[in-house]
Amino acid sequence: MPNNDTSFMADMHPNVAVQFYDRVAKSPEREAFRYPTKAETWESVTWAEAGEIVRNLAGGLLSLGLQPEMRVGIASGTRYEWVLADLAIMCAAAATTTVYPTTNEEDTAYILSDSECRVVFAEDDAQIAKLVARKSELPYVAKVVTFEGKTEDDWVISLDDLSALGESYLAANPGVLEAKAEAIRPEQLATLIYTSGTTGRPKGVRLRHQSWVYEGSAIASLGILSEDDLQFLWLPMAHSFGKVLLSTQMACGFPTAIDGRVERIVDNLAIVKPTFMGAAPRIFEKAHGKIVTMQAAEGGAKEKIFKKAFEVGLEVERRKRDGESIPFGLGLKHKVLDKLVFSKIRDRFGGRVRFFISGAAALNQDIAEWFGAAGIKILEGYGLTETSAGTFVNHPDANKFGTVGPPFPGTEVKLGENDEVLIKGPGVMEGYHNLPEETAKSLTPEGWFHTGDKGALDSDGHLKITGRIKELFKTSNGKYVAPPAVESKFKAVCPYASQFMVFGSERPYCVALVTLDPDAMANWAEENGMSGASYTEIVRSDEVKEMVQGYVEQMNSQLNRWETIKKWELLDHDLTVESGELTPSMKVKRNVVENNYTDLIEKMYV
Repeated sequence: MPNNDTSFMADMHPNVAVQFYDRVAKSPEREAFRYPTKAETWESVTWAEAGEIVRNLAGGLLSLGLQPEMRVGIASGTRYEWVLADLAIMCAAAATTTVYPTTNEEDTAYILSDSECRVVFAEDDAQIAKLVARKSELPYVAKVVTFEGKTEDDWVISLDDLSALGESYLAANPGVLEAKAEAIRPEQLATLIYTSGTTGRPKGVRLRHQSWVYEGSAIASLGILSEDDLQFLWLPMAHSFGKVLLSTQMACGFPTAIDGRVERIVDNLAIVKPTFMGAAPRIFEKAHGKIVTMQAAEGGAKEKIFKKAFEVGLEVERRKRDGESIPFGLGLKHKVLDKLVFSKIRDRFGGRVRFFISGAAALNQDIAEWFGAAGIKILEGYGLTETSAGTFVNHPDANKFGTVGPPFPGTEVKLGENDEVLIKGPGVMEGYHNLPEETAKSLTPEGWFHTGDKGALDSDGHLKITGRIKELFKTSNGKYVAPPAVESKFKAVCPYASQFMVFGSERPYCVALVTLDPDAMANWAEENGMSGASYTEIVRSDEVKEMVQGYVEQMNSQLNRWETIKKWELLDHDLTVESGELTPSMKVKRNVVENNYTDLIEKMYV
């Protein structure tokens, strides 16, 4: 059951540096990290080994003249070196500025300039090229450290070069890192994360050492993770969700296997065999869609057994949730079908997963229940970059579908005007960097953060997110519609869905733009006589349009009349981060999509 005991807060480490050094001292010979080599084998690193690397890198940063709270950028995908760099920055008493590797040249320069970064870790030649092209806009950047790029320019050095500088600096200045760690105040800046945002320029969220220490300590206090767990981490470390999982590792001591290549997730799960993993809902939607469509392609007896298994599995799970007994016959069926169907699904994820944690966007309840029926728990959580991401999470022993769980111990929540969710606690940001007016709009003088999300609290203190205040619109008939709720239902009924975007503000009815998942549609094409056809040819076919219409009608049957989709258009391409229509965390930039397809939306009202 959830633990509301806040006594752990009295014993929290004062900062991330001390927390990290303490973990190294406690578990020197235990595995800390695992990462893939170029030969696709996995290399293991102990806490003691990681500690030595981090110390040398931190010393290298100090040798470059870094002072407390000076910013150091990391422009890279998720990888072992990202984690080492981040820890080294905080152990040097500096602050990490995160940059998604997909961020364009202009925004990369803006983020690094606005944050006044003095050093930047750049993953490879592609990231270096962005910095070189905008060097005149980066007056504060004295040195670029690359993980695997070329170092032909004096401005750019390798990670090994930085480590060598650090080794020499520490030899000449013994005890300097210990002194730095002791001097870091809990309220000192640790991280600047620029929210990708769905509108306007990114805003730098100032998060303190106490926030990350609190996040890890609060999750550790729930008792759901231990040193014996194994995490698979692929989430973008530039996103606060990834950072929370790293903080949790420091607090709990479990090892983490790291590989940010999204296309390798399924293969890696089978090899690594983790006990838990954090992910955005899109990963679960894609996995659900792939498994369902593959089984449908089998047809015949196999498909019938598959459907029967989920019929039985869902009933068993419902009875467990409601505290009802499971009849002998139902239990026997479930045992047989678990061996025939569910065990094979669990094996696709490595066979050892105790639970997944879903965050960054709303998880469809039907998909969560589908995984639950297969014996795979998905614990939905909730938080924002401004609250250090982790703020609410369900507990494995009290997992309520459709809710994001209770707040972390030590975090307060209340509902404000229009049922807006307000949050107060150690995880809440200091404010927006260089934006005092924006900070004042979002944070009350008493420390309550305005999330902009509508919610409801049940009798057990579990929060249900019911919509986004700014996304809620009213039709010309005076009815309110919450687009995310409708969109989520379509993704639950259609295993081929990628994006489903609802519009209808001040209009007589709702319409939608639809995109389908390219991988799922390639499989569909194989089974429907269109093998080798392009994605555009596939989605323009009458057969696909008829299929989508069937799913729209199925979804409409579950909606209120004023929410139903009267017309829809299928785009001949999926949305991408590169096009600017998705944020790096895979959220739709609704205003950008609406602007890009205004003419198409208007035609649906003719």
